[in-house]
Amino acid sequence: MSRGGMESVPDLTAGLREVEALRGEQRAVWTGSRRWWGGGLDVEGLALGSVQAAATALNALTGHPGKYSVDSGLTAASFDSLGYLRVDGRKPQGFAPTSGFRRTADGWIRLHANYPHHAARLMKALSATVPKDVDRALLSMTSLDAESVIAAHEGAAAAVRSREEWVSSAMLSAASSGSWISLSCSDVQSVGSDSTPWVPAANPFQPLDGLKVLDLTRVIAGPTATRLLGALGADVLRIDPPVLPELIDAFIDTGFDKRSAEADFRKNEDLAAVHALVASADVVVTGYRDGSLGKFGLSMDALLAARPELVVVALTAWGSIGPWKGRRGFDSLVQAACGVAERYGQQHDDGWKPGALPVQALDHATGYGLAAAVLALLAERLRTGTGGTAKLSLARTAEELFALPSFHKGRPVSPFDEPEHLEADSPYGRVRFVGPPLLVGGAPLTYRQPPVRYGTSPLAWR
Repeated sequence: MSRGGMESVPDLTAGLREVEALRGEQRAVWTGSRRWWGGGLDVEGLALGSVQAAATALNALTGHPGKYSVDSGLTAASFDSLGYLRVDGRKPQGFAPTSGFRRTADGWIRLHANYPHHAARLMKALSATVPKDVDRALLSMTSLDAESVIAAHEGAAAAVRSREEWVSSAMLSAASSGSWISLSCSDVQSVGSDSTPWVPAANPFQPLDGLKVLDLTRVIAGPTATRLLGALGADVLRIDPPVLPELIDAFIDTGFDKRSAEADFRKNEDLAAVHALVASADVVVTGYRDGSLGKFGLSMDALLAARPELVVVALTAWGSIGPWKGRRGFDSLVQAACGVAERYGQQHDDGWKPGALPVQALDHATGYGLAAAVLALLAERLRTGTGGTAKLSLARTAEELFALPSFHKGRPVSPFDEPEHLEADSPYGRVRFVGPPLLVGGAPLTYRQPPVRYGTSPLAWR
């Protein structure tokens, strides 16, 4: 489905076609260059395929085949949106000093300590008081031992494994089971609801106008999904815990076209307010570790049991089955564990070092997969009146990447068409950014509102 040449984009819509509303839908068109980052894996194919899945589902939902398409330049830029972001001319902060690859007694480990609470847990796990203590401690431990100790202290780390080591581990079956987008539709009709069912709006640039989306996600993947839904007109309300604030640059990057509130689920009044929001929501998107929301009555099963017409999509790092289902994880850690870091490793003057994908593609691709799942389930809800669920994980996205054909190897890269850099005033100052990766009738979709001040929105729909 290309107007940019003979090369194809991987079809990542198989899971979406589990619903009747998507079975006959043609894949959305994509245009532009096909290979621009290079490297040992088809990251470009994963990027284009994930955005194409969202565009395909959007075409089905709105009943306008071909209206929404994918631009490779916009896609490439959106997968590096934080890299393009400027706030009053300032570049966002990258990984924290205690994050990144570190040598161990027998190899390498990747640490994630961008959040203060993860940094504190890392230091405690390794009995460290200053960053140099971390390096010394790790050099006395094997990678797997260090990974286990840090995980036991609720920190975030992953040993750098070879692809063969990951494939032979118990985690692989959990990471590779099922479709990339795992959908399930409710077979229970909603009863007793006085509200008028949501239907797409006529404006093709805001077809989700009036859709209520509760955003219980953090970091990159989940907020990327809800940012796209907001750009398409949805009323997106993001809720964060006040005791664990989001990193501000990440929040600004994914905060367009949504509002931001805080709620402490341990407080009865806050939890009651959240459940009141759920009672009138159309979509709930979650991005916490498997099982962590269940104690608050916000598990996928509980939400759908209470409201069968609800669309609930969930993101985890490692999947909802397997030995790591409750473990903390991030894009960088999944890359380290599953063999990406080894595949992208290089020889340096001081020896071999692991590497990383050119962008955090697992996060972004999973985000667009989440958005595709929401749109597909909404399309099915228009047909049947029932809701449904979807599950995605960063580890499953990594397996999708490894499964893509390697025909692109050795082919020359060609630069993508650099998108226009957009600017807007925000509570944080003048922000420069890039827009969403979709075209609407050939014109770029744009964000309508800059990020609001973190945590300042009321716990209420628009």
